[in-house]
Amino acid sequence: MAQTETDGQEVLETREWVDSLDYVLSKGGGPVRAGRLLQQLALHARRAAGVNLPFSATTPYQNTIASPQQPPFPGSQEMERRIKSLVRWNALAMVVRANKIQEGIGGHISTFASAATLYEVAFNHFFRAQIEGGDRDFVYFQGHAAPGIYARAYLEGRIPKEKLENFRRELKPGGGLSSYPHPWLMPNFWEFPTVSMGLGPIQAIYHARFIRYLENRGLKQSTGGKVWAFLGDGEMDEPESLGSITLASRENLDNLIFVVNCNLQRLDGPVRGNGKIIQELEAIFRGAGWNVIKVIWGSDWDSLIRGDRDGLLVRRLGEISDGQYQKYFVESGAYFRQNLFGTDPRLLKMVEHLSDEQLARMRLGGHDPIKVHAAYRAAVDHTGSPTIILAKTIKGYGLGEAGEGKNITHQQKKLNEEELEMFRSRFGIPIPDEELHNAPFYRPSDDSAELKYMQARRQQLGGYMPQRKVRATPLKPVPESYFEEFYKGTEGREASTTMVFVRLLAKLLRDPELGKLIVPIIPDEARTFGMEALFRQVGIYSSVGQLYEPVDMDTLLYYKEAKDGQILEEGITEAGSMCSFIAAGTAYANHGINTIPFFIYYSMFGLQRIGDLIWAAADMRCRGFLVGGTAGRTTLAGEGLQHQDGHSHVLALPVPNLLAYDPAFAYEIAIIIQDGIKRMYVDQESIFYYLTVTNEPLPMPEMPKGEHVREGILRGLYRFKASEAPDAKLRVQLLGSGTIMYEVLKAQTILKEKYGVAADVWSVTSYKELYRDANDCERWNMLHPGESPRVPFVTESLKEAPGPFIAASDYMKVLPESLAKWVPGQLVSLGTDGFGRSENRAALRDFFEVDAKHIVLATLVALTREKKVSLDLVKQAIHDLGIDVEKLNPATS
Repeated sequence: MAQTETDGQEVLETREWVDSLDYVLSKGGGPVRAGRLLQQLALHARRAAGVNLPFSATTPYQNTIASPQQPPFPGSQEMERRIKSLVRWNALAMVVRANKIQEGIGGHISTFASAATLYEVAFNHFFRAQIEGGDRDFVYFQGHAAPGIYARAYLEGRIPKEKLENFRRELKPGGGLSSYPHPWLMPNFWEFPTVSMGLGPIQAIYHARFIRYLENRGLKQSTGGKVWAFLGDGEMDEPESLGSITLASRENLDNLIFVVNCNLQRLDGPVRGNGKIIQELEAIFRGAGWNVIKVIWGSDWDSLIRGDRDGLLVRRLGEISDGQYQKYFVESGAYFRQNLFGTDPRLLKMVEHLSDEQLARMRLGGHDPIKVHAAYRAAVDHTGSPTIILAKTIKGYGLGEAGEGKNITHQQKKLNEEELEMFRSRFGIPIPDEELHNAPFYRPSDDSAELKYMQARRQQLGGYMPQRKVRATPLKPVPESYFEEFYKGTEGREASTTMVFVRLLAKLLRDPELGKLIVPIIPDEARTFGMEALFRQVGIYSSVGQLYEPVDMDTLLYYKEAKDGQILEEGITEAGSMCSFIAAGTAYANHGINTIPFFIYYSMFGLQRIGDLIWAAADMRCRGFLVGGTAGRTTLAGEGLQHQDGHSHVLALPVPNLLAYDPAFAYEIAIIIQDGIKRMYVDQESIFYYLTVTNEPLPMPEMPKGEHVREGILRGLYRFKASEAPDAKLRVQLLGSGTIMYEVLKAQTILKEKYGVAADVWSVTSYKELYRDANDCERWNMLHPGESPRVPFVTESLKEAPGPFIAASDYMKVLPESLAKWVPGQLVSLGTDGFGRSENRAALRDFFEVDAKHIVLATLVALTREKKVSLDLVKQAIHDLGIDVEKLNPATS
């Protein structure tokens, strides 16, 4: 048979099958029946003839929702277009004006320009600020789109013009607007900091899951609120953007919607110049079990795609790389016609009725409110899995020659008068030519049709967004009785500070009011931290309960999962666990529920590994307790370099509202946690805590008497054990913290018995609190030179303590040294600078020179500097203590 006859027969057969499918779609049961039929045909072909269809993780490069399936647009397209134009202009003017006033102040025009339709459709029809029953939607706005969100709030009357004029100038009189979403700086407006890219997606996932956790535990009524995350396609390369997407599908989070603005550009150029980012993301998310909706082509393309019976056009659209599409955005209609359609005469014929100008104006799906609305409607109505919307747009849309679709567009801050005139005319902004050079803001009167429409839409959706409100009421103080047990010590029995923490947590969980609010979070290390007893007590959260019989069912502490379980055991993901901590720690504002997260983890894998998320938690005014378990460089026997933490307390110093404590004793832990709950949940302070605990069993002493002890624990320093010979000739002060406190106590005994040195022992619970207080005093004194100077707490506490000060901790030497200028005497710092080692505790402390013998040596050397003991005594001590003076420096070895 001739080739042409074969081709003709294939075309005829194809048409017959397509017609049959069309019949099923229209009269034989619709899309559901058609889908089942196709599955049955594929199965039959595989069984009967071994026909294996080629695997494809993607669908054709066209809209997921065909035009006949689009719901009617519920509003006035013309009115919403005019409102969107006003928002566009004011967003542009904000950045342009800021850079006219202050060269290089920065700001971004192009991101919001590409996403304006995505946001406006959502603001007018989907973002619900309040739902009947008290629930609402949550929106993670793309950070670089902040000018557009400010511009809309200005039109709504929520932000005055003066603040827009002070965009990125927050310290100007009257205040300004922060560059990006920052709840710390704008606590009544922004809810989520998202400009550290990748953090928005992972936080949105865990927030959506935390909402289900609250609902399944009966702490919150389920009323259908959604979590929306607006993201950039370049942002999806961040590991946090994709790292937890299977959690969302595994948990059936149909309350979660990702909207990815696919403008095909990173900050400096194409995202996938040689590929197709929409297809790549579709494959990733479909494979992960998400509902994927592609919004690629605008309504202008509908008739062309409907007429593409043989799929020739869609095939061609799928062949073109993103880099070439970006080229189309900046070229003429003639170039577009020749390059895209000119590869086949049949394609050229499809567009012969369109002029070059019409071709150039063919809109993409992300700029078409009808297509965007259809996608949002489908996403909101979808059940059973999370949804991602991949919307194709042009970066810098509307900027024309100034930057539309160009590689430089992300950095575009300025427009000349001609470019401003073009933008004004394109979007119909009523600003006269003579005022254009100032790029003035424009807001019509409150009774204008545009603003009345805008206000009506938001009123119908429950109010304004974004808007941050603290919805929870303060808790009552926790009864003292829960903590009294820990003041008594263990009467010689050994217990690690981790065991103490778990014991206290278990007691708090039993409280009928407070207990249900506690959210224990563990990244798959519960047994390491001795928390398995909590499995039976409160259960491990699972959205489906426990569908299997645990292998350890016959044991007392078996692995118990439950739909109303309280523990979030997250698996091996510190980043995911931190996102749960953030969701729980901000629920007081987001959900009006004072949940109290306790996130315990290997301390090495906290501030070092997920410091960006901890910084975001600080920005978000998060509350709760980060508990660094197995803390310190020398307490985790055998583990070595990547597990032994000697610097997390140094890394905690930069976080302004994080209180960091390194307690040594049970009563210190109890007092810190009691005060933390009071300050965060009774007094409503925007702070959170970092607490380090160890797994080394040690005898816990009774709390010393005296009112100064409690104050000292909380402020960072108190005298734990005074010398028994206060009148001794040789006097020194030993400062200890954490587990090294026990080496300090040994050193106190050696100094007394072997060298006649009387030492007072001080417990330093927080170098950071002492450092903060001292700096605060220093600043006040500088600004008030004529007044009585304030004295730092560390100085006041140690002012009558004679002799040199020897500070030893399981952390870097810089931690005690940060206080050197305020310590009233010579300060010698011993710490654990350097990489960890796989060894036992005694060997590690000898290696890092923080054990008792090195503390003794440091003390004697300090006394020689003050000419109080002879050098010969020091040399003899080195010999007696067995110290290797030629060993390598642990800081660099």
